[in-house]
Amino acid sequence: MAKEAALKERSESTTQKQKLAELYSVNHKKSKKPARLTKRERKSLGIGKDEGRAILRYARISSRKVKIVIDLIIGKALDEAYAILKHSPKAASEILLKLLKSAESNAVNNNDLNRDELFVAEAYANQGPTLKRIRPRARGSANRIRKRTSHITLVLRERNKGKEVE
Repeated sequence: MAKEAALKERSESTTQKQKLAELYSVNHKKSKKPARLTKRERKSLGIGKDEGRAILRYARISSRKVKIVIDLIIGKALDEAYAILKHSPKAASEILLKLLKSAESNAVNNNDLNRDELFVAEAYANQGPTLKRIRPRARGSANRIRKRTSHITLVLRERNKGKEVE
């Protein structure tokens, strides 16, 4: 009885996975984008299991400054990216170093990826909300100070799997 119930449950879960896979492969009529999946659906399909991802939101640094350092490490092996970030004099390198460690931990511990095969597959910095401040100036006037923030994303993949950046 227990075996029959387990087999029935497995077959139901496989049919559910197939339905989700079909749903994900169908594009939206107007936007031509794939359907958005929930976190549970992505987990059951195994989407994102071939990468280690780390996201930092609302970092108090301009995205322009971060993009300069990101361009140095994208496509590099993990150890090489660490070396570049440790010896770079930019302020963003310290932030990216912490983010790289987090992405590495996510890849190795959560997704069981091989540390020696990891490389920086994707990295991007998007503009976050800008904090607006006022600085008093001469004769009662004021200047606007913009304190920019950014959202930084770092993705590590294994060299022999997935899409490689060239």
